[in-house]
Amino acid sequence: MNNQFNIVLLGAPGSGKGTQAPKIMEKYGLFHISTGDMFRKEIASQSPIGLKAKGIIERGELCPDDVTLDMLNSFLSKLGECKGYILDGVPRTIEQAHMMDGINYDKPVSISKVIYIKIEEEEIIKRILKRAAELGRTDDTPEVAKNRTAQYFKLTHPLIEYYQKQGKLIEINGMQTIDEVFADICKALDK
Repeated sequence: MNNQFNIVLLGAPGSGKGTQAPKIMEKYGLFHISTGDMFRKEIASQSPIGLKAKGIIERGELCPDDVTLDMLNSFLSKLGECKGYILDGVPRTIEQAHMMDGINYDKPVSISKVIYIKIEEEEIIKRILKRAAELGRTDDTPEVAKNRTAQYFKLTHPLIEYYQKQGKLIEINGMQTIDEVFADICKALDK
């Protein structure tokens, strides 16, 4: 497992993480793991985690760190052998990052690089609402979009400095076209 190349995709909601992940997955042979998709599946199946998460997510809030990481580790334990994976949606807080590093949590998750797709603040809500209309995502209402954006800046944005200090952060300009963003990601990963 230590030979895996594991990437975290970091960025505001609507920054393009979900668009770039399949492209990275295909080019580098990595497995894409979206905690948002995992939670939606758990909610749809009405599992204990899904029932617990449903109300929290509908308010645009983040699920408790231990719930998120327990769900992730359960999924990783069933994944089997792979070159590595792309994490989209975790960590979302400094506490989750600490837990993934093995601090106060007994199932650390190895991270090789963190790709931060940076977009301008006014672009975030615009992209979330556009995605909601295109994909029929009922969990992305204007009120939830504003709350998710506020939650991101309060809880997730501090991860940028955390991973920068570890020398793992790669910052990408997310205001470019999809292909330009992908080209910049590839240049950074190929170094």
